[in-house]
Amino acid sequence: MLPPELKTSAQSSILCWLATVDAAGQPNVSPKEIFTVFDSEHLVIANIASPTSVRNIAANPRVCVSFVDVFVQKGFKVLGTARNVGKQEAEFAKWAAPLLAMAGPRFPIHSAIVIHVTGSEPILAPSYRLYPHETTEQAQVASAMRAYGVRPLSKKQ
Repeated sequence: MLPPELKTSAQSSILCWLATVDAAGQPNVSPKEIFTVFDSEHLVIANIASPTSVRNIAANPRVCVSFVDVFVQKGFKVLGTARNVGKQEAEFAKWAAPLLAMAGPRFPIHSAIVIHVTGSEPILAPSYRLYPHETTEQAQVASAMRAYGVRPLSKKQ
C-alpha cells in the first residue's frame, strides 16, 4: 500500500525519473513528464519517447522511479517491477486513461509503463537530516526560489 503522502508528492512533481537496466547491466535514467499514481499498488508512466526504457523493461522488469518537489526539496523513491502495455493490448485503455487525460492531443502515448510498487521511501534534502530543528519547508522553498531566481505567482495572476 502506497502512503498517502507519496501520491500528494507525485501530484506536485513536474517530472519523475525512471531508472531501468538493460540485459548487460547498463543503467539508464530518463525523465518522464506524464505519470501518475494509479492506485494503492501501481504507478503508470506514459511512453511518449522512451524506446530505451521500454527495451530495458523487456530485458529486466526491475525499476526505480523518483520524483522530487524542487522547491520543498522532498519527494519519494519507488521500487517495483514494470511492464509495458501497448496500444494493441486490451488493458491499455484502463492503464492509459489517466495518462491520456493529462497528455491531451499534444503528446502521442505509444504505451503505458505499468509499475507494480514493491517499496518506497522518502527522499529528503540533506538539510532536513543535518539541521532538523532549523530546516522548514518554507525556508527550503525560499532558498530554492532565490537559487532559481523565481518568485511565487501573485494572487491576481
